[in-house]
Amino acid sequence: MEVLVYFGKARAFAGLLCFGLLASAITYAKCATDVVVVRGRVEHAPRGAKVRVELVYRYKAGGDTGETTLEGPEFRVPVDFFTQSRRPVLIGEWLEKCDREPETVVVTLIASEPPQEYDRVTLRLRSDFRQSDPGEYALKSEIVLKGPG
Repeated sequence: MEVLVYFGKARAFAGLLCFGLLASAITYAKCATDVVVVRGRVEHAPRGAKVRVELVYRYKAGGDTGETTLEGPEFRVPVDFFTQSRRPVLIGEWLEKCDREPETVVVTLIASEPPQEYDRVTLRLRSDFRQSDPGEYALKSEIVLKGPG
């Protein structure tokens, strides 16, 4: 009789364990998507020039990029990035980390025809940006890129 009670408890525990694994598989990541916003202006911009912004992560790993074609001397380029730094260990969210952020931000002025780089500025996220809103990093001061001439 005691053996049947023991197997009944084990069966109930196995059912709860399966339910827990299934429920965690259905859940989604809780990490946020943050944004780096680069503002500035271009002096002597060539016709059809673009400003490209690249976020560079630890170990010089390239990452997220954004770009805009200039329609005047001023530009604004937002680049979104996902803050999840580690995949969940098991199924679901167990031991998930949400502390991924770029170390540097590379801003480049590029001519489209012929393709040519005119100017490049490298910024540090921790010293050159401030967190204006939760999840949004804005430059402390605008940057100036220089074209030919």
